[in-house]
Amino acid sequence: MPDEEPGPAAGIHWKTAALVAYAAGRPFAWVDDEIGADDRAWVAAHHPGRALLHRVDPRRGLTATDYETLTAWAGIPAGPA
Repeated sequence: MPDEEPGPAAGIHWKTAALVAYAAGRPFAWVDDEIGADDRAWVAAHHPGRALLHRVDPRRGLTATDYETLTAWAGIPAGPA
């Protein structure tokens, strides 16, 4: 990740463009507590591959539901309960 710097446009997180550039068209999942609608729109417009931008609540951290979302997106079968 580059040092924190302004995003590519107003309302875009500073990490967004760097993650898309690093992914280089490959599928990627981004889990963060600062993802917003503008980031989703920017990724959809600038990244040709699959992308999951998953926002987590910073007060709770990753929960079982978050892990279920990530594994489903990745196509990983659910394990035993």
